[in-house]
Amino acid sequence: MTVTGRLPGEEEGPAGEPFDLVVRSRRVVLPDGERPAAVAVRAGRIAAVTAYDAPAVAGEQADLGDVCLLPGLVDTHVHVNEPGRTEWEGFATATRAAAAGGVTTIVDMPLNSLPPTVDPGALAVKRAAARGQCAVDVGFWGGAVPGNVRRLRPLHEAGVYGFKCFLSPSGVDEFPPLDDAGLAEAMREVASFDGLLIVHAEDPVLLTDPLGPTYPEFLASRPGEAERRAVERVIAAARETGARAHILHVSSAACLEPLEAARRDGVRVSAETCPHYLTLTAEQVRGPEFKCCPPIRDGGNRERLWEGLAAGVLSCVVSDHSPSTPDLKVPDFAAAWGGISSLQVGLPAVWTEATARGHTLADVTGWMSSAPARLAGLAAKGAIAVGYDADLCAFDDTATFTVEAERLRHRNPVTPYHGRTLTGVVRATWLRGRPVTDATPPFGVLL
Repeated sequence: MTVTGRLPGEEEGPAGEPFDLVVRSRRVVLPDGERPAAVAVRAGRIAAVTAYDAPAVAGEQADLGDVCLLPGLVDTHVHVNEPGRTEWEGFATATRAAAAGGVTTIVDMPLNSLPPTVDPGALAVKRAAARGQCAVDVGFWGGAVPGNVRRLRPLHEAGVYGFKCFLSPSGVDEFPPLDDAGLAEAMREVASFDGLLIVHAEDPVLLTDPLGPTYPEFLASRPGEAERRAVERVIAAARETGARAHILHVSSAACLEPLEAARRDGVRVSAETCPHYLTLTAEQVRGPEFKCCPPIRDGGNRERLWEGLAAGVLSCVVSDHSPSTPDLKVPDFAAAWGGISSLQVGLPAVWTEATARGHTLADVTGWMSSAPARLAGLAAKGAIAVGYDADLCAFDDTATFTVEAERLRHRNPVTPYHGRTLTGVVRATWLRGRPVTDATPPFGVLL
């Protein structure tokens, strides 16, 4: 990869002005597929996509050669935890980890921060905490909890991208779950302004306390049927109210059948999964750094999730980055905090498994960039196309590396990927045409 200034004899941009940046690669992932191209940037937006060797005047040139150029990833499922639990994670560290992993936009979950983002005042507190710290662009989800249904429209008007709810206990007392009546009430309210409800779907009736401290006992306490039953409840409520709903972090392949049937019937329900469910299996679990809710399941289940992704039943792959301090990851799986730290390594983790199954980088960027951008309504994100934000990632898709937890940018050195060799290295990240490095001050925008 080489970076230069203006080259002799080059032409100026279409408006007679030089571009700010031109990035060339023999492998650019565009909406219509992968091909050689030059991506020209002016004022933070993609101004032109031309032939790889087309001359152009620009203040800066980058030639990636055979290193791939991807749209910056959009991760719509990140728990930043600031303010209130900033020792778990914060905006400065989370967004540095995102940029190092090729992620240029995150949408922050309404928990586990204090206060949770369940009213406009709490959103203002969250935005104040984030301001000036963010290395990438950051948006915010609101929360739907018992008793706040009249605050959903004001939150929507204040700029959240949708509303998260739980159907089972969230793990923190300040963010309680909705029962069936609360779910229906929230859906009716959200449907009234065509908002989006995103749902942690596990049926509490089918969840039990683990019978012991081991992973098999924890896994048995949260069966796949609990996910399926909750997904069916969400589908029924969406069918009745006409609301848009999205199922978060699908771990069980048992959910695929009702989701596919709902899609055929035109119910406005979509679903996502996460890198850990596509790359890790219950048989590989070594310690509490693997614990999450819903849990990582067996290898056969993992393969069926890949089939659901290929078929379009699952549309997005997002991190559910949910970190904690190391002391909360106690050896007892029943007591350990449940959350996976993976924001920086999601792209290579997914690519490692995707390429082994014959999927392309266009597939991966569809799942990890364009589809999450569409879900949240981020119209200028998720593609390398004229008029879009110049959010770009240089990805060396054949290079390998071994994950070392202490070298990752997120706050605490805990991850189930430690020691795992992955394929694909992020070589550079641009946010609206500006490089993001450890040396650049944060210039991410609060969306």
